[in-house]
Order: sequence, then structure tokens, then C-alpha cells
Amino acid sequence: MKLNFILNRKQVEIETEPQIRLLDLLRDGFNLTGTKEGCSIGECGACTVIMNGKAVNSCLVLAAQCEGTEIITIEGLERDGKLHPLQESFILKGAVQCGFCTPGMILSAYVLLKENHNPTDEEIKDALAGNLCRCTGYKQIIEAVQQAAKYM
Repeated sequence: MKLNFILNRKQVEIETEPQIRLLDLLRDGFNLTGTKEGCSIGECGACTVIMNGKAVNSCLVLAAQCEGTEIITIEGLERDGKLHPLQESFILKGAVQCGFCTPGMILSAYVLLKENHNPTDEEIKDALAGNLCRCTGYKQIIEAVQQAAKYM
């Protein structure tokens, strides 16, 4: 099937099988490897992308569901070669260790900060509840989101 949608602020068209997952379409069809495959069952959040303004697990979305949507991946946050404030904050606060969970964490935090420019610690924890990290212990991640909130 032929799909048309907006990907990282650009209109795209691609021919694919309808049963292909969005995760595979992004990685294999568009070479956007920032979206990671972790658990494949929607539990870890490594594959989080933004679809029509909401954080979704791309391992649970079929390609056919993308028709006419807007999707943002971690690669779509930078502008003119500059990192997004969330990306910079994650680096500055040491919220990146192995980095596997980072794209999903950042995109979930992005959705939160678009809706709430001054979230509490509890609101940040709730927004990131679907994203698991094995390295940082979450403290630095929460601090990075708090810091980025000042610039959004």
C-alpha cells in the first residue's frame, strides 16, 4: 500500500506492506534509527514517537495507521543543526548513559512540556511512566526535564 503522512515536518510518501509496524517503517523505510526496539510489546518505551501530538509506542502501531498522520521522531526535534532544549538538557544533566532509552524519554517529555510548561516532579514521573531506563536511576532525567521546561 502507498502511505502519505508528515514525518518530522516533511510530507512523505512510501510504498509498504500494511502489516509492517511503524517502528520498522521508520528504521528500515526511512533510516531513522533513533527509534529503538526494546521489548516489542509496548512496555519499555524505547520505540516512543509522537503521532498527532501524542506519545505512542511505535512497536504497537501498524504502518497502515499512519496514513494522513503527523509523526515526529527524535531526529525531528533538532532545528537547523541545533539540538532541542530537551536534548541539550539531557546531555548537561547527565541523563544519558547508554542512551538506548533516551529518544523515547525525550519524546515523552516533549509531549508533556508542550502541554505543561511548569510540571511538578510527579507530573514528570507520570509522563515518563511508560519509559524504562536501566542506567541513570531517573533522578538526572527528571532534572533534565525540569531544566528544559525553563526554555520551552
